[in-house]
Amino acid sequence: MRKGAEILADELAVNGAEIVYHVPGESFLTALDSLTTRHPRIRSVSCRHENGAAQMAEAYGKLTGKPGIAFVTRSPGATNAVNGVHTAFQDSSPMILIVGQVKRSILEREAFMSYDFRTMFAPMAKWVGQIDDPARIPEFIQRAWATALSGRRGPVVLVVPEDVLEEKCDVAPSARPAVASHAGAPREEDLDRIFAMLAAAAKPLVVVGGSGWSETAREDVQRFATNLGLPVVTTFRRRDIIDHRLDCYVGEIGIGSNPTLLAHIREADFILMLNDALSDVNTIGAGYMEGFTLFSIPRPRQRVVHVMPDHGDLNRVFQVDLALAADNDATARALARRSATPRAEHADWTSTLRATLMKEREPQPCPGEIDLPGVMGWLRERLPEDAIVTNGVGAYATWSQRYFPHYRLHTQLGPISGSMGYSLPAAISAKIAHPDRVVVEFVGDGCFQMSSEELATAVQYGVNIIIVLFNNGLYGTIRIHEETRLEGRVNGTDLTNPDFLLLTKAYGAHGERVTCTKEFAPAFERCLAAGKPALIELVVDPEAIHCRYSLSDLRARRAARVPNEE
Repeated sequence: MRKGAEILADELAVNGAEIVYHVPGESFLTALDSLTTRHPRIRSVSCRHENGAAQMAEAYGKLTGKPGIAFVTRSPGATNAVNGVHTAFQDSSPMILIVGQVKRSILEREAFMSYDFRTMFAPMAKWVGQIDDPARIPEFIQRAWATALSGRRGPVVLVVPEDVLEEKCDVAPSARPAVASHAGAPREEDLDRIFAMLAAAAKPLVVVGGSGWSETAREDVQRFATNLGLPVVTTFRRRDIIDHRLDCYVGEIGIGSNPTLLAHIREADFILMLNDALSDVNTIGAGYMEGFTLFSIPRPRQRVVHVMPDHGDLNRVFQVDLALAADNDATARALARRSATPRAEHADWTSTLRATLMKEREPQPCPGEIDLPGVMGWLRERLPEDAIVTNGVGAYATWSQRYFPHYRLHTQLGPISGSMGYSLPAAISAKIAHPDRVVVEFVGDGCFQMSSEELATAVQYGVNIIIVLFNNGLYGTIRIHEETRLEGRVNGTDLTNPDFLLLTKAYGAHGERVTCTKEFAPAFERCLAAGKPALIELVVDPEAIHCRYSLSDLRARRAARVPNEE
């Protein structure tokens, strides 16, 4: 006879759980206690906010390919975790959120902190289940694990009433871990069609993205592209899928992409899209956020092959020439093993796009006393290849997007979902999962303050990350929209910030402030040697709002469009 809490702990152990992120709540205290007493190897990390706990679980899933586990209590704990679940959904990250619920005897009575979580989470989770019988906990955990990992990966939410965790029953533990389903390999006739379209194309392009990439699949795709002289772009915030030193890598699509690259993509006559959705972010063709404009709707001008691990995103918006539900590893392996003759025309096309990327990487003048391209270049030279870099959301992220190349898989963590406050929880999660690797967080001043309380979590657990904070006193991305769409009228984007150095020291972390370029390198070295979490505040000129233009540039463009009425 075991309590439901003990059954739950045992099932997490059977499936190989390593870390549980949570903010402790009375509705699942027995589950935490059972994990501690029965499976002490499963690390328990107590966070400062449920959003932080959920984002840490999401980042773990994105980084490791295994479901990240978070526990939160009933509302408002569960409502605070919504943001992390949404990130996992849009970023295709495997995650299991376990929500404590009120006792079964008072359900449907609007009890204290109760809510219908199945309804609340349904639009943003692959599956939401409520466990009303402790004997069914093994069944639910096995299904949750397999669901999170099968097809297009994503989050699962399990709701557990408090008394279910207390009730005893006699049920056998699962005999083995859950097994995810796979879509299988593409058929030979489908491969024939792909290579026939490729042979007929003058300007082909391979696009890779999504989650669940293995080292083997990465190597296969790189070998396929290199052998045939094909250009490869990565989707938004998936830049680490391809080694940037390879001649086949030509850039990234998405928010802040190189306009010259996008112009070239419009010239392409064949697109092979692997493992990611043709979403609005991945089809921005003009402007700052004009999605679904890179290709025509519903039928792109180019011939398009779209391969995904399930059917959900195939032909959703763009009607393609060949839509395949196939496993990414199997597809990459099949492409790499196929015999085909390289074409000089393709190699020339790839060289043109590669030259565009190299031109893009050339440092440009940066307003203010801190040369941000120079800082990014120095960091790339200083950091080991396997260093993990995280970023949140904001125009500040364009500096690392443009000037910080990636060489190894699973070295970038950033939210496709657009979730501000992501980078600090993600950095903590990455460092806990890989304590031997350097983890650097890029974050803006507005973005940092949406999860800055998790710095206390980092200090408590000795998670020695390095935070590089861009402080320009602005919600930068929104200021860009104000400058371009509201004729420069400002509504709340100016920030009065705390003293970040004092705040950092108050948390018990090491702090540095950098006001000019020459101060950065020694400050970073001191952070590496500090033996504790560390933060470097970069005092950035507001003019350096984006890697492609300054505030003055935006205003000059606006003035050129608006007639002078005087």
